[in-house]
Amino acid sequence: MSQLSQERGGLSLAELLVVIALAGLVGGTIVVTINRQQQFYRGASELLYVRAGVRDAMEVLATDVRAMSVADTLRLAADSAIEFFATIGASVVCQTLGNEVGLPAAHASGNPLSAFLAQPDTGDLALFHTDSAGVNERWERRRISGFAAQSLASSCPPDSRLSQQSDLNAGAKGFVVTVTTPLGGDVKPGAVVRFIRRARYSLYRASGGDWYLGYRRCNAIGASACGAVQPVSGPYRAYNHDPRATGLLLEYFDATGQALDVASAPLSLARVDVTARSESDQVLAGAPFAGRISDSATVSVAIRNGAH
Repeated sequence: MSQLSQERGGLSLAELLVVIALAGLVGGTIVVTINRQQQFYRGASELLYVRAGVRDAMEVLATDVRAMSVADTLRLAADSAIEFFATIGASVVCQTLGNEVGLPAAHASGNPLSAFLAQPDTGDLALFHTDSAGVNERWERRRISGFAAQSLASSCPPDSRLSQQSDLNAGAKGFVVTVTTPLGGDVKPGAVVRFIRRARYSLYRASGGDWYLGYRRCNAIGASACGAVQPVSGPYRAYNHDPRATGLLLEYFDATGQALDVASAPLSLARVDVTARSESDQVLAGAPFAGRISDSATVSVAIRNGAH
């Protein structure tokens, strides 16, 4: 019995081959499983990225387009580009001193009378609401030559009734906007003032070949002259004259829902439809994601300050 045990102390060549084959099979299965998981997570990440690109385009364009005024701010309306003055802030006139207009701050109670998405500067315009009954004279437009925070005592004192002593005691700051020419007599304390910035959103092709939604800040007055493009979101499908295939599509409608040629009737614009079609950077292989991942969305934006 002892001699038999000593003779069977190791593995035979056949047994060793079986063990190696089983180990290879198990190892191969693990590698395949890990590879499939990596493909799945890569595909899921690309899908989330693509959907985020579509969502970003919808949010940016919907917010700015909704707040524009077609009566005096729409400058370009094309199938893949739009240029207009976007609202970047709003306030009320507290007092006027020549070319300077005092504005209130947020009340200590938390009720804001001045709010800004971006601080206005010399490249922006201020629109002052007037008491005039004329349809085309409701806003006075002025170019901004200066804008700064200032103490409430000088910008909007409590006796104006647009600020409170508690705001002054708390050290709250008002604002003073300097315009290039004095305001007319129709602009009175309490009048609404909107601050607008000229900008162009467009589908453009980057140096790497991908297409993105881009933003350009443009000059406030005169013929359009815009600065360098800044990518907002993407990548999107390439530009195509076919509205069913292009990466970004802007469509314009009047109050009755009829398609509109804004070049001939800009004041009739009441709605802009924005369609974005995003596409992944990478070409994926393997189920459930294969090829380029794409997603699309459309949003209808009613013009808040439209003519209708």
